Amino acid sequence: MKYWVRNTLAALGLGAAAGSVAAQAPAALPESLPAATAPAEVEAPPGEAVPPAAPPAPGAAAAPCAACGDGAFDFKKVPPVRAMPRLGMFFIPPSGPGYYSALDRLRDEVKEKPPQTGYLPFAAMPFSNFDADWRFLDNPKTPPTDWAERLKRVHLGDNWLFSTGGQAWYRYFDEQNSRLTGLHNSYNQYRARVYGDLWYKDVFRVYAEGIFAGTYGLDLPPLPIDTDQNDFLNLFVDLKLWEINGNGVYGRVGRQEILLGSQRLVSPLEWANTRRTFEGARVMYTGEKFNFDAFWLQPVIPNERGIDRVDANINFAGAWGTYKPKKGTTLDLYYLFFDNKSPVVQSGITRAPNTINTIGSRYAGDKDGGLLWDFEGALQFGQQGTNNLFAGMATAGVGYHWKDVAWNPTAWLYYDYASGDNNPNAGTFNTFNQLFPFGHYYMGWADVVGRQNIHDISASLTFYPAKWITTWFQVHNFWLANSKDALYGPGGGALRRDPTGAAGSFVGNEIDTILNFHLSKRTDLLVSYAYLFAGDFLRNTQPGGGNANVGTLSVIMNYRW
Repeated sequence: MKYWVRNTLAALGLGAAAGSVAAQAPAALPESLPAATAPAEVEAPPGEAVPPAAPPAPGAAAAPCAACGDGAFDFKKVPPVRAMPRLGMFFIPPSGPGYYSALDRLRDEVKEKPPQTGYLPFAAMPFSNFDADWRFLDNPKTPPTDWAERLKRVHLGDNWLFSTGGQAWYRYFDEQNSRLTGLHNSYNQYRARVYGDLWYKDVFRVYAEGIFAGTYGLDLPPLPIDTDQNDFLNLFVDLKLWEINGNGVYGRVGRQEILLGSQRLVSPLEWANTRRTFEGARVMYTGEKFNFDAFWLQPVIPNERGIDRVDANINFAGAWGTYKPKKGTTLDLYYLFFDNKSPVVQSGITRAPNTINTIGSRYAGDKDGGLLWDFEGALQFGQQGTNNLFAGMATAGVGYHWKDVAWNPTAWLYYDYASGDNNPNAGTFNTFNQLFPFGHYYMGWADVVGRQNIHDISASLTFYPAKWITTWFQVHNFWLANSKDALYGPGGGALRRDPTGAAGSFVGNEIDTILNFHLSKRTDLLVSYAYLFAGDFLRNTQPGGGNANVGTLSVIMNYRW
């Protein structure tokens, strides 16, 4: 009990234990790994490869806190953090001496290297809070530096470990031709998340995370992903089942977010105000060279005022393996099973019931932090309504990072393809199903296009006028894979269709500008503007023949603790 009291006081910055921690604090913030040597699977969204929070260095003192007893469990591998895989269009952040936030600049505080943190220096963070890596706080050389860090890795006696934290944001949107309705839509959103994470040794874990998200001022009806008040985003239990090469194999049961690979097919969808979560079971192994996941899940449907519940008509299962031959290179191989028993008809197309099997692979990496690549492909087969299904998608991207050039630029060229169908309700169904993607990130920030029945040739350029300012430009060129099939949105729904194909196939050109200002250690401001210049297809299918162009302004103020 005395250890519990002493360490709780230390976590809150009170008592003698807090004084001993403060005495150990270095004059400057702790160092982090150089960007050029950061593991390939770590990155800052939306695509930026960030140095991970390093665990205690080999040979460093293993004692997790000054007050723990000699028999305390060694928590240096707890939690067994799964570093976030690189997204597509990943870019490498700046390193070396400089100002890493606007507050640093105002105070004229030059940091020798990027400050360590479990979060990302970007307003949008695609990975889950339960995968944030705070193990560096156990190293006496890098102790907590503020109140929020003192709430992480609180040692309750010798065998228990507790962390808490959260996130809050405010967002403003102004949308021209919102959802392709021809109408203007201007609205505000807010979201707050709070989590608690409790471990017993490396054996047992209970994780709970609540969400309070809302939207007001809409000019159009709300979407299901706009509001979810007073519910659980995550509520699960982890249990260590066995070990392989000193690394645990864990089983997870309960409500849980899931992120796999590039997030082109499986993502918690950070851009949604409610995020995306599931209920079910998962088995996970994370090793130095190999990761493996197997799962069975059902999606949770946000309920604006009531209790969120799963869609019992949908089952989602699969197996996903990742081989990491060296830093900067990953090879994914996966199988995904999706079954939807609910009848769905959109734009005259029978979308469900369906049973879809997806097999795919991804190869991504870099060579010495300069040449970058990202290739992914998947095939689908199964049943769509009463018809057989056979479809596919492919992505090919090549980029380059000029690590010795001012402003640290990174450029990419991509081609994305997802199959469509010439006659969706007859014969074999050929439209690819994008499953549960991070659509907003990949197919344009105007949120018009999804990874179904589409070609996209795109380019992106990222650079840093200052180490705390991320500047990102994207250009997309969209056209339908088949003009008789629909244009599908980022959520997978059919938005527009001309079954004759006479409207043409050219969707349009889109230009996106994204600016992220890292204001302080915990605060970010993101401003983005996306404009889609309508092509023949959008103009010829626009209701009333009005302006078919689409413009979206978004502003996000985000705080994490």
